Amino acid sequence: MRAAVYQEFNGPIAVEDLPDPAVPDGGVVIEVRASGLCRSDLFAWHGHDPSIPLPHVPGHELAGVVAEAGPGVSRWSPGDRVTAPFCCGCGACEQCAAGNEQICDNYFLPGFTHWGSFARYCAIDHADTNLAALPEAMSFEHASILGCRMITAYRALIERARLSSGEWLAVHGCGGLGLCMVMIGAAAGARVVAVDIDERALELAAAMGAAAAVTADPDNGRATVGAVRDTTGGGAHVSVDALGNAEVAANSVHCLRKQGRHVQAGLLSARATALPVATMITKELEVLGTKGMSARQYPALMGLITATGMDLGLLVSRTMGLDDLPGAFETMAGFGGHGVAVVTEF
Repeated sequence: MRAAVYQEFNGPIAVEDLPDPAVPDGGVVIEVRASGLCRSDLFAWHGHDPSIPLPHVPGHELAGVVAEAGPGVSRWSPGDRVTAPFCCGCGACEQCAAGNEQICDNYFLPGFTHWGSFARYCAIDHADTNLAALPEAMSFEHASILGCRMITAYRALIERARLSSGEWLAVHGCGGLGLCMVMIGAAAGARVVAVDIDERALELAAAMGAAAAVTADPDNGRATVGAVRDTTGGGAHVSVDALGNAEVAANSVHCLRKQGRHVQAGLLSARATALPVATMITKELEVLGTKGMSARQYPALMGLITATGMDLGLLVSRTMGLDDLPGAFETMAGFGGHGVAVVTEF
């Protein structure tokens, strides 16, 4: 198969012919039809997780067709249109039994712990636990966006933060994940204020349902917080760091009203992050982590997309071939581009 691979962290990303994956017992091999490029792929390439095995094929936002099903698979057959979350479960531990496969005790991550989906074929273990069916009306291109950013946004806002219609939601960072937060928040009936340093990103957020925008001041977090609090009439009910930055996370907490809820969705580096603990105590704030979503929760997300007429095409900034991927990594590393770039030609 053709696949994008790197031999060392921060090393060249090359498109090569590699052996097709073997179908695992209880798993499937998916013929990938679309795979989105996410900032988490960039972090992996930069070596933020040194446990990733090398050489490595990245990619974790995938949609495609089952090419082969292994022994023990009961729910899926060749030809089925499927997707999978980026955080997969074993189906047998205490967390999986409780429906929390995204925090499985024996989790695996396509594109991180295993070779991923920037390839013609991708193997997924424990298929009966980890695959979700795609509606016939949903394109592979749009479905690929679900596997990381959209499921993270849905679980973060609807299940973790308990976002309600009419509440103010502040989204800090309007890249791919942040724009998904805007779309889910608006679909849930929240009043969304988008926060970013990039005016183009704020324009995209407005097109996706943001009710207001704040141009962040990278040199003055107090001014950014003040602008959000003024816009929301005293502070957001829910605020999310969708970028993954220590200062942005602190700004998100500071812009909350009393008993507000901060969600940390953007990945932060391993170093300690100083959150304003005194503010968290005096305002009785909630600070919530979130990590993807299990496959069994996809029908609820699909239902929201269908019921609200959510246009996933607004998130796609470009489609490209596998040969374009190395350049797309470099663009993302320089914070260039907007929305989501999707590989559709392998």
